[in-house]
Amino acid sequence: MLTTFGFLTPMTAGIVLVIALVIFGPGKLPELGKALGKGIKEFKSATEGDDHVEEVKEVKSVKIDKE
Repeated sequence: MLTTFGFLTPMTAGIVLVIALVIFGPGKLPELGKALGKGIKEFKSATEGDDHVEEVKEVKSVKIDKE
């Protein structure tokens, strides 16, 4: 038996993921996920009345050439 979360069934989630992959491409999806998570976190802290918001530092990947 498949568990549904509201209107989001596993089949619907799969279709949405495929459409997002086609529209944005595989390179942009992680960036969109990070931005969505940060927005949700800020929204939660604003609704709870927290005055301080944790700043998220971006970590840039560095390529190290092995010789």
